[in-house]
Amino acid sequence: MRQSSPRLLAIGGREWALLGAVILASIVFSVASPYFATTGNAATIVRNSIELMLAGLGMTLLLAMGSIDVSIGILMGLAAIAVAHALLASVAPALALLVGPVTGAGLGLVTALVVVLGRVPAIVGTLGLLGVYRMGIFALLGGQWLSGLPAGLTTLLSRSLFGVPLSVFVIGLAYLTVWLALRRTPYGPHLLSIGNAEEKARLSGVPVTKVRIATFVVSGALTGLAASFYVANYRNVEMAIGSTLALDAIAAVVLGGTSIMGGRCSLLGTVLGVILLRILQNGLLLMGVPSLWQPVVTGALLIGVLALELPVLRMGEMKMKWMQR
Repeated sequence: MRQSSPRLLAIGGREWALLGAVILASIVFSVASPYFATTGNAATIVRNSIELMLAGLGMTLLLAMGSIDVSIGILMGLAAIAVAHALLASVAPALALLVGPVTGAGLGLVTALVVVLGRVPAIVGTLGLLGVYRMGIFALLGGQWLSGLPAGLTTLLSRSLFGVPLSVFVIGLAYLTVWLALRRTPYGPHLLSIGNAEEKARLSGVPVTKVRIATFVVSGALTGLAASFYVANYRNVEMAIGSTLALDAIAAVVLGGTSIMGGRCSLLGTVLGVILLRILQNGLLLMGVPSLWQPVVTGALLIGVLALELPVLRMGEMKMKWMQR
Protein backbone atom coordinates (compact mmCIF):
# COMPACT_ATOMS: atom_id res chain seq x y z
CA MET A 1 0.00 0.00 0.00
CA ARG A 2 1.58 3.28 -1.11
CA GLN A 3 1.78 6.15 1.32
CA SER A 4 3.26 9.59 1.19
CA SER A 5 4.05 11.84 4.09
CA PRO A 6 2.10 15.09 4.42
CA ARG A 7 4.39 18.09 3.98
CA LEU A 8 4.28 21.51 5.59
CA LEU A 9 7.79 22.90 5.89
CA ALA A 10 9.54 20.69 3.33
CA ILE A 11 9.45 22.01 -0.25
CA GLY A 12 9.18 19.53 -3.11
CA GLY A 13 8.92 19.95 -6.86
CA ARG A 14 5.26 20.95 -6.81
CA GLU A 15 5.81 23.56 -4.10
CA TRP A 16 8.76 25.10 -5.96
CA ALA A 17 6.69 25.25 -9.16
CA LEU A 18 3.83 26.96 -7.31
CA LEU A 19 6.20 29.42 -5.66
CA GLY A 20 7.58 30.26 -9.10
CA ALA A 21 4.05 30.68 -10.44
CA VAL A 22 3.18 33.04 -7.57
CA ILE A 23 6.26 35.17 -8.29
CA LEU A 24 5.65 35.17 -12.06
CA ALA A 25 1.96 36.07 -11.69
CA SER A 26 2.87 38.89 -9.30
CA ILE A 27 5.39 40.31 -11.78
CA VAL A 28 2.93 40.08 -14.70
CA PHE A 29 0.09 41.78 -12.83
CA SER A 30 2.44 44.43 -11.42
CA VAL A 31 3.36 45.38 -14.97
CA ALA A 32 -0.23 45.12 -16.25
CA SER A 33 -1.80 47.22 -13.49
CA PRO A 34 -0.30 50.06 -11.43
CA TYR A 35 -2.66 49.15 -8.58
CA PHE A 36 -1.47 45.57 -8.06
CA ALA A 37 1.89 46.09 -6.33
CA THR A 38 0.55 48.29 -3.56
CA THR A 39 0.30 47.78 0.18
CA GLY A 40 -3.47 48.18 0.11
CA ASN A 41 -3.91 45.57 -2.61
CA ALA A 42 -1.58 43.14 -0.85
CA ALA A 43 -3.73 43.54 2.27
CA THR A 44 -6.82 42.85 0.17
CA ILE A 45 -5.32 39.62 -1.20
CA VAL A 46 -4.41 38.48 2.31
CA ARG A 47 -7.87 39.33 3.64
CA ASN A 48 -9.55 37.48 0.78
CA SER A 49 -7.33 34.44 1.40
CA ILE A 50 -8.16 33.89 5.07
CA GLU A 51 -11.43 31.96 4.66
CA LEU A 52 -10.02 29.90 1.77
CA MET A 53 -6.89 29.04 3.77
CA LEU A 54 -9.01 27.52 6.53
CA ALA A 55 -11.61 25.83 4.33
CA GLY A 56 -8.80 24.59 2.08
CA LEU A 57 -7.09 22.95 5.03
CA GLY A 58 -10.23 20.94 5.74
CA MET A 59 -10.62 20.07 2.06
CA THR A 60 -6.99 18.87 2.01
CA LEU A 61 -7.81 16.29 4.69
CA LEU A 62 -10.99 15.19 2.91
CA LEU A 63 -9.31 14.73 -0.48
CA ALA A 64 -6.34 12.94 1.09
CA MET A 65 -8.88 10.55 2.60
CA GLY A 66 -10.39 9.96 -0.84
CA SER A 67 -13.54 11.93 -0.02
CA ILE A 68 -14.95 15.38 -0.77
CA ASP A 69 -17.48 17.93 0.52
CA VAL A 70 -19.04 20.28 -2.04
CA SER A 71 -21.35 21.82 0.57
CA ILE A 72 -18.66 23.71 2.53
CA GLY A 73 -19.57 27.08 1.06
CA ILE A 74 -23.16 26.87 2.27
CA LEU A 75 -21.94 25.35 5.54
CA MET A 76 -19.81 28.47 6.01
CA GLY A 77 -22.91 30.57 5.36
CA LEU A 78 -24.89 28.84 8.11
CA ALA A 79 -21.99 29.17 10.54
CA ALA A 80 -21.66 32.86 9.63
CA ILE A 81 -25.34 33.41 10.41
CA ALA A 82 -24.83 31.77 13.80
CA VAL A 83 -21.86 34.06 14.50
CA ALA A 84 -23.83 37.11 13.36
CA HIS A 85 -26.76 36.30 15.66
CA ALA A 86 -24.32 35.77 18.54
CA LEU A 87 -22.93 39.26 17.97
CA LEU A 88 -26.41 40.74 17.70
CA ALA A 89 -27.24 39.06 21.02
CA SER A 90 -24.27 40.91 22.59
CA VAL A 91 -22.25 37.73 23.13
CA ALA A 92 -18.62 38.49 24.04
CA PRO A 93 -16.46 38.62 20.87
CA ALA A 94 -14.18 35.80 22.07
CA LEU A 95 -17.20 33.53 22.54
CA ALA A 96 -18.72 34.68 19.24
CA LEU A 97 -15.48 33.64 17.55
CA LEU A 98 -16.00 30.09 18.87
CA VAL A 99 -19.59 29.94 17.64
CA GLY A 100 -18.33 29.52 14.07
CA PRO A 101 -16.17 26.40 14.55
CA VAL A 102 -18.68 24.84 16.97
CA THR A 103 -21.52 25.30 14.46
CA GLY A 104 -19.28 24.07 11.64
CA ALA A 105 -18.29 20.98 13.62
CA GLY A 106 -21.95 20.19 14.27
CA LEU A 107 -22.80 20.51 10.57
CA GLY A 108 -19.72 18.44 9.73
CA LEU A 109 -21.08 15.74 12.01
CA VAL A 110 -24.37 15.84 10.10
CA THR A 111 -22.42 15.39 6.86
CA ALA A 112 -20.53 12.47 8.40
CA LEU A 113 -23.77 10.80 9.48
CA VAL A 114 -25.10 11.03 5.93
CA VAL A 115 -21.91 10.04 4.11
CA VAL A 116 -20.17 7.68 6.52
CA LEU A 117 -22.93 6.02 8.51
CA GLY A 118 -25.54 6.40 5.76
CA ARG A 119 -23.05 5.01 3.22
CA VAL A 120 -24.05 7.65 0.67
CA PRO A 121 -21.27 8.53 -1.83
CA ALA A 122 -19.66 11.76 -0.66
CA ILE A 123 -20.30 13.71 -3.86
CA VAL A 124 -23.99 12.71 -3.82
CA GLY A 125 -24.51 13.19 -0.08
CA THR A 126 -22.85 16.60 0.08
CA LEU A 127 -24.67 17.79 -3.05
CA GLY A 128 -27.93 16.86 -1.34
CA LEU A 129 -26.90 18.65 1.83
CA LEU A 130 -25.89 21.68 -0.23
CA GLY A 131 -29.51 22.03 -1.33
CA VAL A 132 -30.80 21.55 2.22
CA TYR A 133 -28.31 24.02 3.70
CA ARG A 134 -29.04 26.58 0.98
CA MET A 135 -32.73 26.46 1.89
CA GLY A 136 -31.68 26.87 5.53
CA ILE A 137 -29.81 30.08 4.67
CA PHE A 138 -32.82 31.41 2.78
CA ALA A 139 -35.14 30.58 5.69
CA LEU A 140 -32.84 32.16 8.28
CA LEU A 141 -32.15 35.32 6.28
CA GLY A 142 -35.60 35.60 4.69
CA GLY A 143 -34.08 37.00 1.52
CA GLN A 144 -32.44 39.84 3.49
CA TRP A 145 -28.84 40.62 4.36
CA LEU A 146 -27.54 40.72 7.90
CA SER A 147 -25.53 43.93 7.75
CA GLY A 148 -24.03 46.51 10.07
CA LEU A 149 -23.04 43.86 12.60
CA PRO A 150 -21.31 44.90 15.86
CA ALA A 151 -17.60 45.55 15.48
CA GLY A 152 -16.44 43.61 18.55
CA LEU A 153 -15.23 40.56 16.61
CA THR A 154 -13.57 42.78 14.00
CA THR A 155 -11.69 44.63 16.72
CA LEU A 156 -10.64 41.37 18.39
CA LEU A 157 -9.26 39.78 15.23
CA SER A 158 -7.50 42.95 14.07
CA ARG A 159 -5.17 42.78 17.07
CA SER A 160 -1.64 41.39 17.03
CA LEU A 161 -0.16 38.64 19.19
CA PHE A 162 3.61 38.73 19.74
CA GLY A 163 3.79 41.16 16.83
CA VAL A 164 1.91 38.80 14.50
CA PRO A 165 -1.60 39.69 13.24
CA LEU A 166 -4.07 37.46 15.04
CA SER A 167 -5.52 36.14 11.76
CA VAL A 168 -2.08 34.98 10.60
CA PHE A 169 -1.40 33.50 14.04
CA VAL A 170 -4.68 31.54 14.03
CA ILE A 171 -4.15 30.20 10.50
CA GLY A 172 -0.57 29.23 11.32
CA LEU A 173 -1.72 27.51 14.50
CA ALA A 174 -4.43 25.63 12.59
CA TYR A 175 -1.95 24.37 9.98
CA LEU A 176 0.64 23.48 12.60
CA THR A 177 -1.94 21.54 14.63
CA VAL A 178 -3.04 19.56 11.58
CA TRP A 179 0.58 18.93 10.58
CA LEU A 180 1.38 17.58 14.05
CA ALA A 181 -1.71 15.37 13.93
CA LEU A 182 -0.69 14.01 10.54
CA ARG A 183 2.98 13.48 11.38
CA ARG A 184 3.03 12.66 15.10
CA THR A 185 -0.16 10.68 15.67
CA PRO A 186 -1.72 7.57 14.08
CA TYR A 187 -4.28 9.85 12.42
CA GLY A 188 -1.92 10.72 9.55
CA PRO A 189 -1.04 7.17 8.44
CA HIS A 190 -4.65 6.11 8.95
CA LEU A 191 -5.95 8.98 6.82
CA LEU A 192 -3.56 8.27 3.95
CA SER A 193 -4.12 4.52 4.08
CA ILE A 194 -7.88 5.09 3.78
CA GLY A 195 -7.23 7.35 0.81
CA ASN A 196 -5.04 4.71 -0.81
CA ALA A 197 -7.33 1.72 -0.33
CA GLU A 198 -10.15 1.92 2.20
CA GLU A 199 -10.92 -1.79 2.31
CA LYS A 200 -7.27 -2.74 2.80
CA ALA A 201 -7.02 -0.16 5.56
CA ARG A 202 -10.07 -1.69 7.25
CA LEU A 203 -8.59 -5.17 7.04
CA SER A 204 -5.34 -3.80 8.48
CA GLY A 205 -7.13 -2.69 11.62
CA VAL A 206 -7.53 1.01 10.81
CA PRO A 207 -10.66 2.45 12.51
CA VAL A 208 -12.00 3.67 9.17
CA THR A 209 -15.40 4.84 10.39
CA LYS A 210 -13.96 6.87 13.29
CA VAL A 211 -11.29 8.48 11.10
CA ARG A 212 -13.79 9.42 8.39
CA ILE A 213 -16.27 10.90 10.86
CA ALA A 214 -13.50 12.83 12.65
CA THR A 215 -12.23 14.24 9.34
CA PHE A 216 -15.65 15.56 8.31
CA VAL A 217 -16.07 17.13 11.76
CA VAL A 218 -12.62 18.75 11.63
CA SER A 219 -13.29 20.05 8.11
CA GLY A 220 -16.59 21.49 9.31
CA ALA A 221 -14.92 23.15 12.30
CA LEU A 222 -12.24 24.74 10.09
CA THR A 223 -14.90 26.02 7.69
CA GLY A 224 -16.86 27.35 10.66
CA LEU A 225 -13.75 29.16 11.84
CA ALA A 226 -13.51 30.64 8.35
CA ALA A 227 -17.08 31.89 8.85
CA SER A 228 -16.04 33.73 12.02
CA PHE A 229 -13.27 35.49 10.11
CA TYR A 230 -15.68 36.28 7.28
CA VAL A 231 -18.09 38.01 9.66
CA ALA A 232 -15.20 39.87 11.30
CA ASN A 233 -13.81 41.05 7.96
CA TYR A 234 -17.05 42.11 6.26
CA ARG A 235 -19.51 42.58 9.15
CA ASN A 236 -22.39 41.27 7.06
CA VAL A 237 -23.88 38.00 5.82
CA GLU A 238 -25.45 37.94 2.36
CA MET A 239 -27.56 35.35 0.57
CA ALA A 240 -24.78 34.32 -1.82
CA ILE A 241 -22.14 33.77 0.87
CA GLY A 242 -19.70 30.96 0.06
CA SER A 243 -21.15 30.30 -3.39
CA THR A 244 -17.71 29.63 -4.93
CA LEU A 245 -15.87 28.44 -1.81
CA ALA A 246 -16.05 24.71 -2.61
CA LEU A 247 -14.74 25.19 -6.17
CA ASP A 248 -11.97 27.50 -4.99
CA ALA A 249 -10.97 25.13 -2.18
CA ILE A 250 -10.85 22.05 -4.41
CA ALA A 251 -8.89 23.93 -7.08
CA ALA A 252 -6.35 25.35 -4.60
CA VAL A 253 -5.85 22.02 -2.84
CA VAL A 254 -5.44 20.00 -6.04
CA LEU A 255 -3.20 22.70 -7.49
CA GLY A 256 -1.12 22.37 -4.32
CA GLY A 257 -0.41 18.70 -4.90
CA THR A 258 -3.04 16.87 -2.84
CA SER A 259 -4.31 13.94 -4.88
CA ILE A 260 -8.00 14.04 -5.73
CA MET A 261 -7.83 10.21 -5.75
CA GLY A 262 -6.66 10.18 -2.13
CA GLY A 263 -3.50 9.01 -0.38
CA ARG A 264 -1.34 12.12 -0.81
CA CYS A 265 -1.45 15.65 0.57
CA SER A 266 0.70 18.74 0.89
CA LEU A 267 -0.21 21.40 3.43
CA LEU A 268 2.36 23.86 2.12
CA GLY A 269 1.05 23.18 -1.37
CA THR A 270 -2.43 24.15 -0.20
CA VAL A 271 -1.13 27.45 1.18
CA LEU A 272 0.66 28.26 -2.08
CA GLY A 273 -2.34 27.11 -4.12
CA VAL A 274 -4.62 29.51 -2.21
CA ILE A 275 -2.18 32.40 -2.66
CA LEU A 276 -1.80 31.75 -6.40
CA LEU A 277 -5.54 31.47 -6.91
CA ARG A 278 -6.28 34.70 -5.06
CA ILE A 279 -3.48 36.54 -6.91
CA LEU A 280 -4.91 35.43 -10.26
CA GLN A 281 -8.45 36.45 -9.30
CA ASN A 282 -7.30 39.80 -7.92
CA GLY A 283 -5.01 40.58 -10.85
CA LEU A 284 -7.63 39.77 -13.47
CA LEU A 285 -10.14 41.98 -11.66
CA LEU A 286 -7.68 44.89 -11.66
CA MET A 287 -7.17 44.34 -15.41
CA GLY A 288 -10.89 44.86 -15.96
CA VAL A 289 -11.96 41.23 -16.28
CA PRO A 290 -15.49 40.92 -14.78
CA SER A 291 -15.68 38.97 -11.52
CA LEU A 292 -18.18 36.61 -13.16
CA TRP A 293 -15.22 35.12 -15.03
CA GLN A 294 -13.40 34.16 -11.84
CA PRO A 295 -15.12 30.73 -11.54
CA VAL A 296 -14.23 30.12 -15.19
CA VAL A 297 -10.54 30.72 -14.47
CA THR A 298 -10.71 28.56 -11.34
CA GLY A 299 -12.49 25.76 -13.18
CA ALA A 300 -10.01 25.90 -16.06
CA LEU A 301 -7.09 25.62 -13.63
CA LEU A 302 -8.72 22.61 -11.95
CA ILE A 303 -9.41 20.87 -15.25
CA GLY A 304 -5.88 21.55 -16.45
CA VAL A 305 -4.24 20.12 -13.33
CA LEU A 306 -6.47 17.03 -13.36
CA ALA A 307 -5.87 16.48 -17.07
CA LEU A 308 -2.14 16.37 -16.36
CA GLU A 309 -2.29 14.30 -13.16
CA LEU A 310 -4.99 11.66 -13.67
CA PRO A 311 -3.12 9.72 -16.40
CA VAL A 312 -0.04 9.63 -14.16
CA LEU A 313 -2.10 8.39 -11.21
CA ARG A 314 -3.73 5.68 -13.29
CA MET A 315 -0.33 4.51 -14.54
CA GLY A 316 0.90 4.36 -10.94
CA GLU A 317 -2.10 2.28 -9.88
CA MET A 318 -1.59 -0.12 -12.81
CA LYS A 319 2.07 -0.49 -11.84
CA MET A 320 1.09 -1.26 -8.23
CA LYS A 321 -1.40 -3.92 -9.33
CA TRP A 322 1.21 -5.50 -11.59
CA MET A 323 3.81 -5.55 -8.77
CA GLN A 324 1.32 -7.18 -6.40
CA ARG A 325 0.74 -10.13 -8.73
